[in-house]
Amino acid sequence: MSKLQIHMLEQTRSCELLKLASTSAFTYLEDAEQKNVFPSDESLDLLTGFDGDLPENVGDGVQIIKQLAELGGQNTVRYSGGRYYGFVNGGALPIGLAAKWLADIWDQNAALHVMSPVAAKLESICQQWLKQLFALPDETVAGLVGGTSVASLCGLAAARYRLLSNLNWDISEQGLFGAPTLRIILGKQTHGTVIKMLNLLGFGQQQIEWVDCDEQGRMRIEKIPELDNTCIMVLQAGNVCSGAFDDFARIIPIAKKAEAWVHIDGAFGLWAAASTQFSTLTKGINLANSWSVDGHKTLNTPYDCGVILCSDPAALTHALHQQGSYIQTSEARDSMIYTPDMSRRARGIELWSCLAFLGKSGIAELVSLLHQHAKYFAQQAQKSGFEVLNDVVFNQVILACGTNEITKNVLKHIQNSGITWCGGAKWMGRDIIRVSVCSWATTELEMDKSLAVFVESLHQNTSNSEHN
Repeated sequence: MSKLQIHMLEQTRSCELLKLASTSAFTYLEDAEQKNVFPSDESLDLLTGFDGDLPENVGDGVQIIKQLAELGGQNTVRYSGGRYYGFVNGGALPIGLAAKWLADIWDQNAALHVMSPVAAKLESICQQWLKQLFALPDETVAGLVGGTSVASLCGLAAARYRLLSNLNWDISEQGLFGAPTLRIILGKQTHGTVIKMLNLLGFGQQQIEWVDCDEQGRMRIEKIPELDNTCIMVLQAGNVCSGAFDDFARIIPIAKKAEAWVHIDGAFGLWAAASTQFSTLTKGINLANSWSVDGHKTLNTPYDCGVILCSDPAALTHALHQQGSYIQTSEARDSMIYTPDMSRRARGIELWSCLAFLGKSGIAELVSLLHQHAKYFAQQAQKSGFEVLNDVVFNQVILACGTNEITKNVLKHIQNSGITWCGGAKWMGRDIIRVSVCSWATTELEMDKSLAVFVESLHQNTSNSEHN
């Protein structure tokens, strides 16, 4: 046995590094609600402490963990607090964090049942539970990936395989060159990641037929072109700015009649189906062919956890086909057939833990709570002089401050405060402030602290504008 092996074996047996990491983690969590949401400039300067060439020799593990905790811990963005509203980034449920810690120690590869029976079993259960929550067809299968971007890639790949197969073209054998042309039907408010995934699949801009959207970002049904069996249509369960949902109950039957494939991008909004309060928003989603959703957004699993759901298992597995004589499959679930990658962490462990902990009623309560808090934030912001530009139907709020210049300056002031953080975007030609309420830890008290910064920023920049 080498000196390196002996050294690492001693570290494993003593658990010294793990104990130090856990102590540092507990310190990080102390008074978390009082700490900055975004690092200060002084903290960011500390990151230069990581600079330098790759060390020549084996290092001191204790010092490495201490450096990571001391420098890195001051430069995280605290999604899990109650005052972060950026990028639809969810918090993390305590049960999810605990399960992930345990899963990290297990360090399982979730590709095959023979690689990790527990990972395969829990993913199988998650698949069943998600079908029940979203009321999807019995034949639906699920694959766990990094996020909705890759989940959409899987759904669109399945769509490409199925539609070309229906046209007597086997893309797995014949490739894409020379294949029948497929049409892509997208609303003009489609998330950019969908377009990115389409590009990766070989679809160019000229194959996209853009459909106008209404003032909330929903696809206008009367503007949808005539569909046929060469069409892949992507609908949204939750516009990334407004939170609006496309009219699935009216649109999907039109697509199904034409034998088109419908994929629903439901990164955060698909969870609305788990609450009867939002049944009108998600009516008809079960009629689609594939769905993408994140656990790390609305459900508040730890990062990362994306899910592809597909009601055509053959299309999904053929599109993501993996070969290799060494691959040892089984009669149980072999999860790699539902994902693009083979080696991947067993993210189903924390997904199962969060679902098992919340149950149906807890998930519905969490979904409703996020909506309730978004409504509160919008109402209080409007009373304080902000414009609210969207109907708050879920957990997204769009704010503006008169002119684009004032809005951008207010946003910059908010982001630099350290107390709260949110992002910006363009909406119907205007610069906006996006508020995404996605954390279980958000309360009215935390929102009031954030709103005080919003109001201060608005008053300061409005006064400066008037003086100028």
